[in-house]
Amino acid sequence: MKALLLAPALMMAVAALAADPPPQRVSTMLVFGNDPCPKSTEDEVVVCARQPEGDRYRIPKNLRKHAYNEARDGSWSGTAKVLEMVSRQGLPNSCSPIGSYGQSGCFQRFLQENRR
Repeated sequence: MKALLLAPALMMAVAALAADPPPQRVSTMLVFGNDPCPKSTEDEVVVCARQPEGDRYRIPKNLRKHAYNEARDGSWSGTAKVLEMVSRQGLPNSCSPIGSYGQSGCFQRFLQENRR
C-alpha cells in the first residue's frame, strides 16, 4: 500500500533528475597543504585530493620507479655503469646486433665477465 503512495513521488524525483543536464566537465586535481580547492560551477564539477605540503615538488610514486633503479647497486657509480651500458648499444665494441661494428665488443665482454 505504501509503495503505491510512494511511486508517484519517486517518478517525479527521477523525472526532475533527468531534466537537469549533466555537467560538461569533471576536473580532478591535487591540492597541497592549505591551498584552496577551486569551486565547482554549473558546467564543471571540481574534485580535489589533498596531499601534504612536503609532497608538492616530489615526483609522484608511480613515476619514481625506473628500470635503472632496479639494476643499480644503490650507489651513483652503479647507476653510472648501468647508464653507460645502456648508451653503448649500437656503438663499436658494444656487443650488440644493432648498428655497425656492434658485434666487435662481444669477445671483450666475454673476457671482462670471466675476469669477474
